[in-house]
Amino acid sequence: MDEQGPLQAASLLVDQMRREQRYTELFEALKMMHRVELGLSAVQTDPSEPTSVGSIPPDIQDQLDKKLIAACSEVGTALMRQGKLQEGWMYMRAVGDRQATADAMRNLEVTHENLDTFLGLLVHEAIDVARGTKLSLEMRGTCNTITMLDSVVSMRGRTDQQAAVGALVEHVHAELLSSLKADILRREKLDETSEVQLAKSIEPLLATRPSLLRDGTYHLDTTHLASTVRFARILDNEEQLRMAVDLAQYGRQLHTQYQYASEEPFAELYPMSLAMFRALLGEHVEAALKMFLQKAESLDPQEHGTVAIENYADLLTRVGRPAEAMQFLIKKMPRGMRPFGIAPSLIELAELSKDYAPMLQHAKERGDLVGFAAALLQSATSTRK
Repeated sequence: MDEQGPLQAASLLVDQMRREQRYTELFEALKMMHRVELGLSAVQTDPSEPTSVGSIPPDIQDQLDKKLIAACSEVGTALMRQGKLQEGWMYMRAVGDRQATADAMRNLEVTHENLDTFLGLLVHEAIDVARGTKLSLEMRGTCNTITMLDSVVSMRGRTDQQAAVGALVEHVHAELLSSLKADILRREKLDETSEVQLAKSIEPLLATRPSLLRDGTYHLDTTHLASTVRFARILDNEEQLRMAVDLAQYGRQLHTQYQYASEEPFAELYPMSLAMFRALLGEHVEAALKMFLQKAESLDPQEHGTVAIENYADLLTRVGRPAEAMQFLIKKMPRGMRPFGIAPSLIELAELSKDYAPMLQHAKERGDLVGFAAALLQSATSTRK
């Protein structure tokens, strides 16, 4: 301090804390150094009066905020790489960089002792939902993972949902395929080099052995299968959808005691799910749309809610017909009923179809000034031109 001034003194402290890997203290040292750099007092002693002459000027506050975010990133990343996950996340949450957080956690050993902490961050905080789901499947099993997905992932955005469900579908498909192959090899007394062992799909194995499941045989917990097929409706990835087709085809051929009832419009769980999966793959699209349209038009919203209407609109959108989906929702959605959020919103459909006129007219007829303004403004400002 005496020889080189306060900034060099603060910098010396920062270097010392870095060398000794005292990261909590490093953050405090960085705060002091950055405040001195910007001409502020080293320590803010009165929150209501940041400086002796009044509030920090906006441009100085902006610079300070950026420097503190960088300090949070450095300290949070370092703590996580030391295995101090909760402490590190306290800093990384302020940064908002989930990819950097995931990278910092990547090489840490996961044990049964720290698994809850990992899952809390990876899944509950949505740092890396796919990795969290895979860890849960490996270390907790399918049943516990399905419970986790039911309670947590349903509240996440579509990208996180697809990451989690994709991991589940891949795991369950691999487990079922392996079990099915082992049973066929045993029954038919085949060796490990047979074409059965090389198969990568369930459907052809069942097609050549139609009696395999007729005696009540199953190769995987049937409740796990049903839950996985239910979750898989969120998927768009082609490879994962083909796995979902495999799973639904297998489920469809199970004994009637394992044909579990589901909620509409998927009361017939496996046939309706299979129709959706195939349509999303570009197969039998019109037949699937006809099935879901019949459900949407026949199921009473007072009894079932708007789920059938929304599923049909969602399927229309996902097969590339958003304009039809928008017109259908405008026509069929009962006024005053809260949607389940299955289908895209009208503003999303207008943007996808590049036609805002139907939404503008619908909002006008209902006296919805905010909806009218939203469509009007979005049509002028949307980046999806």
